[in-house]
Amino acid sequence: MLDADMQTQLKTYLELLREPIELVASVDDTARSAELLALLDDIAALSPKVSVRRDGDAARRPSFRIARVGSDVGVAFAAIPLGHEFTSLVLALLQVGGHPPKIDAALIERIRALPGGQRFETFMSLSCHSCPETVQALNLISVLNPGIEHVAIDGALFPDEVEARQVMAVPSVFLDGAPFDQGRMGVEQIVARLDVGSAQRDAQRLQALPPFDVLVVGGGPAGAAAAIYAARKGIRTALVAERVGGQVLDTVAIENFISVPYTEGPQLAAALEQHLRGYEVELIGGQRAARLLPGAQSDAPIGVELASGATLRARSVVLAPGARWRNMNVPGEQEYRNRGVTYCPHCDGPLFKGKRVAVIGGGNSGVEAAIDLAGIVAEVTLLEFDNQLRADAVLQRKLATLANVRVLLGAQTTEVLGDGAKVTGLAYTERASARQQRIELDGVFVQIGLLPNAEWLKDTLQLSPRGEIEVDAHGRTSLAGVFAAGDATTTPFKQIVIAMGEGAKAALSAFDYLIRLPVESAEAVEAA
Repeated sequence: MLDADMQTQLKTYLELLREPIELVASVDDTARSAELLALLDDIAALSPKVSVRRDGDAARRPSFRIARVGSDVGVAFAAIPLGHEFTSLVLALLQVGGHPPKIDAALIERIRALPGGQRFETFMSLSCHSCPETVQALNLISVLNPGIEHVAIDGALFPDEVEARQVMAVPSVFLDGAPFDQGRMGVEQIVARLDVGSAQRDAQRLQALPPFDVLVVGGGPAGAAAAIYAARKGIRTALVAERVGGQVLDTVAIENFISVPYTEGPQLAAALEQHLRGYEVELIGGQRAARLLPGAQSDAPIGVELASGATLRARSVVLAPGARWRNMNVPGEQEYRNRGVTYCPHCDGPLFKGKRVAVIGGGNSGVEAAIDLAGIVAEVTLLEFDNQLRADAVLQRKLATLANVRVLLGAQTTEVLGDGAKVTGLAYTERASARQQRIELDGVFVQIGLLPNAEWLKDTLQLSPRGEIEVDAHGRTSLAGVFAAGDATTTPFKQIVIAMGEGAKAALSAFDYLIRLPVESAEAVEAA
């Protein structure tokens, strides 16, 4: 099952095991069970601390549990966790085997204090690049708190269960059999949901922090670069974000990051966080900025009010809030979100195998999605509002070769149709004739671009007609001491490499601003 390179890599990792572990398989006489046993045998052959048992009694087959010998510590996979989930497998082996996780000690104590008796199930896809973070987060929680159980389920192996539970987007998490949440979730987000009162405690802690020299808002490439460049100047730096990585976490293939021929979004996001942790940057995760508060006087610190109610203060601020998927804003879209309406063909495409779907948008993202889905689903209908596709010519030529793809130009989507539980169709208008049309289908993949996450700034900063933060050549905004970078700004060409450069420039501009503050102003800020 594992090729030579994977075996070499895994053997090195397994040398970090501190405790012996067992791989307890629950199998039957199917080919997939044979594949799972081959994988488990390959793993066991790489370390004397790993053994395999074939007497598991789990109802889902094939499945297996990684168990620490002589304890109740363990995690389970109803899957053959290769593809994007191979990293989840490696981390589970190490963590069950006693290798310490790389999270804050305070967060570890919060996890251990959570009440037990909770059983999580995560439905995922091996082709989903968003799923591993959720799977790894819940695996880690179950290792640190054995009273909490978790099993990661490959929906492709158990299609009847997917259908019965109406799982139409991954990752989908169930707690004690009831829906818990959908979409990418990190450890902090999950713990905050389970730990009643944690939000209030976090808000009180953050409120008490003294002002920073530079506060970076946003954890994507621009924000990470800004925080690293600021910290390298030896000034007190913090980064606040809902998640480190930002939109990069939802990006699959990255082939234009100079000097790196190929990487994937989650890998780059992990590298960003590792780089950040190598500097004295206070990382404040799981927090969303809600309002920018200019200093009451020129020498007063700038405030960033968080959705939790806390306010962080700083002598200068770098805004890098990034962007998000643009919605169609038509009836039925929100009602059937994650019930047939989705925004990630790589994540959710396998759930629509053999079904009919629509892709909204004729740019590069839309055409790439249609090409990707054509190999999985029965039929793809691509709808483009304009009278011509806007994707690169090479993509259009590829699209034209696919027999199960049809393209509708000049088509304005007007409604997502459903039966109350899931999507059943799509309504659109032929713009040239004004005729109303309907398509029967099972899924809608929306690929119509991004929106800047800057609405919360509209009363304090100058924004462009498109809602972007207006910046000059130095990354300065219309408010003194506030700088901005990345996809939320008016800087053209929304590319990772550009965002990183703009983030570094904004941090250097902030440092230049700080060293030119009058001495008495700086002292006043420190005393505030």
